[in-house]
Amino acid sequence: ATQAKTKTATQVKTKTITWSGCGISKKAFMKELAKAYEAKTGVKILLSGGGATKGIRNVASRKKDLGGACRNTIENPVNLSPHPLERRVRMIPVAWDALVVIVHKSNPVDNITLDQIRKIFTGKITNWNQLKGGKNAPIDVYVRKGKISGVGRTIRELIFANYNQKFVARHVEKSSGPIERAISKDAINGIAISGVSSARKREKKGQLKILKLEGKEPSFANIKSGDYLLYRPLYIVAHLQNSDPDVKGFVYFVHSEEARLIMRKVGTVPYTDAIHLWLKYIGQLQTALAKGLSQ
Repeated sequence: ATQAKTKTATQVKTKTITWSGCGISKKAFMKELAKAYEAKTGVKILLSGGGATKGIRNVASRKKDLGGACRNTIENPVNLSPHPLERRVRMIPVAWDALVVIVHKSNPVDNITLDQIRKIFTGKITNWNQLKGGKNAPIDVYVRKGKISGVGRTIRELIFANYNQKFVARHVEKSSGPIERAISKDAINGIAISGVSSARKREKKGQLKILKLEGKEPSFANIKSGDYLLYRPLYIVAHLQNSDPDVKGFVYFVHSEEARLIMRKVGTVPYTDAIHLWLKYIGQLQTALAKGLSQ
């Protein structure tokens, strides 16, 4: 009887994969992919959040089977060796996301430029009337805590090419969720940057507003073509020494046409649909690394 119980427990364990990480990846496609994979194979994907850093480091430490990340691993700018807590992982690009500027739904501003973003986040623009169509009201900047979150690090990478860039902000939150909720409900004069995959869902519900960037909307077509400037890869994170066939099976599934169809349906651009974006993105990354300001 004891052996039977042990066998049953083992069977249940082998049919479960744990995943943690980027909330934007979770909202963008992971819930849908996990549901589809379970229906296809019987293997359940247990999803938890925590951000991109946890997504990478929980896999590196073997606390989780898989992770989700919306940033690259942190590397030493001199020898490009990985951060001690982010070693022995494989970063597998699976989709493209966009960074979007979000404001309260009542805000009359419709468009913003990269230069204006830089000036707002560094305190050089402080009133909405300094933007076209803006009202006379102070700008309240909302940012993520720390400098290595998926959104925070990518902002510094793509907009400032400076991983140590300081932001002028009175509102600092632990994750993108609380920031989006604040912009949706209370921050009448607020501004923040988040991932399009989560922000778009709130915008569709009439909870917030996404601004155009340099006159371009962060649409599926504009992200896919690269016309929308602030795009970034979304990763599945796997440990280099993980030999679990269920884990490998899910990674294989994520790159299947079935999974790509699911991503497109929810408005996420699959990685292989816009692989041409990679060279431009790598160029942006190298520019940031060349300044030697990696954490």
